[in-house]
Amino acid sequence: GDSFLAYEGSRNDGPFLNPARFKRDNVTANYTWKMDESQAVGFKLNLGRNDFCSSGQIPLDEVAAGRLDRFGFVDPDDGGRVRTGILGAYYKKEWKEGDILKVDGFLGRSLFDLYSNFTFFLNDQTHGDGIQQHDSRLQEGANAQYLHPFNLLGQRALFVAGSNFHDNQINVGLYPRIQRDPTGVTTRANAHVTNTAGYLQQGVDLWQGRLHLDGGWRYDFFRFDVEDKIDPLLSGTQEASRLQPKANLAFTPSHRIPFTLHLNYGRGISSQDARGVVERPSAPRIATTDFYQIGTSHNWRRFSFSTDMFLIDRSNEQVYVPDDGGFEFKGPSRAYGFEAKSSVQFTRYRTLPRIYVDSAPHAASNAGLTLAGWRGFTGSLRFRYIGNYRLDGLDPTIRASGLTILDFSTAKQIRRWVDFNFSVDNFGNKTYYETQNYFPSRLRPGDPVITRIHGTPGYPIGFTVGLTFRSGEK
Repeated sequence: GDSFLAYEGSRNDGPFLNPARFKRDNVTANYTWKMDESQAVGFKLNLGRNDFCSSGQIPLDEVAAGRLDRFGFVDPDDGGRVRTGILGAYYKKEWKEGDILKVDGFLGRSLFDLYSNFTFFLNDQTHGDGIQQHDSRLQEGANAQYLHPFNLLGQRALFVAGSNFHDNQINVGLYPRIQRDPTGVTTRANAHVTNTAGYLQQGVDLWQGRLHLDGGWRYDFFRFDVEDKIDPLLSGTQEASRLQPKANLAFTPSHRIPFTLHLNYGRGISSQDARGVVERPSAPRIATTDFYQIGTSHNWRRFSFSTDMFLIDRSNEQVYVPDDGGFEFKGPSRAYGFEAKSSVQFTRYRTLPRIYVDSAPHAASNAGLTLAGWRGFTGSLRFRYIGNYRLDGLDPTIRASGLTILDFSTAKQIRRWVDFNFSVDNFGNKTYYETQNYFPSRLRPGDPVITRIHGTPGYPIGFTVGLTFRSGEK
């Protein structure tokens, strides 16, 4: 059989005045046994732990006034603790006719505690507004998929059928805290969330491959069973289900002309998380997103270019709630825009992708230059940009600052079994903030309440040097 065992460890204090004390350890193991030429069974194990401190979102007006360092903090106990473990098994069988059966299952256990303080002393001027978000869960899941290639109208076609099952037993809670010790209970409940789904997909090429059609259906059923430990009246069981159709068309008038027209439609869903189910029992459980797209793609040897226009309709927009660190459905929304992508392959070792993304923030883009497989070297230069954007629905002058960041990384194979790695993050040492929100807070007891922008500082220039070791024939 084939097997591998991998370990990743990381320690980092960051640039913060309150050291991040970041510790991460991950272990991954996999074993695959080939029963014969057509069948294989395997087992995999993932273990992880993560401990860290955080500066949290600090008030940017205090930073601008010089009273608070950009890498300073207000609550020294912000941070988190994560423990995860997943054990899985999988089976795959292939037939001579091309049919494929894939089955897998997993058992997972996770513990998550996040310590935050968004408003400092807004509500409690004695002990502060620190909160602990707790989420511990046991998860079981299984997936099955069958692929069947066949001839349809004299053309090759592919039929795909599958099903998914995911079961979650969750203990979720929100607690006030002093340091990292809970002092009470805000919300606490046991949530049993089950998702069962089945799907069908059919694809076919027609007209000598110039026309490709794809269609599919997916049906999801959810069951939410909540046992509230604080208010029994909020306990109960609810069920919800959604059908998700999809359809795609790609038309190439001539194989001699580098032009393909694309028409795409698809529906996706997002379900409320366990905390949202507990805290907002009357809110919708599932939101749908309908995606419409028309576009073209062009390929000229080493140059490719594509354009499209899209419309996204959401039945409910899922937004982040800074006060408790949860998510909620806020109401329907619509997004539309255009997108352009291009890449240039100067040689067979270098690529230059450019991507424009239209979203809120209103303007965002990414670009990159990649070097791969040249005399043992690999490397990349990555650029990301986000323009400033509004944080308040009424006052257009209240805006989050944007960012322009350049990152560099490279690796060189020294020996067959070891690579040298070097990277520079934030190459230009730009000052920027990642997450930014606008809400009221009180910095110290007795201070006035101020509604202001809070942000999480981005890292300054950083250098990483490392070695990657490999063992075994592969």
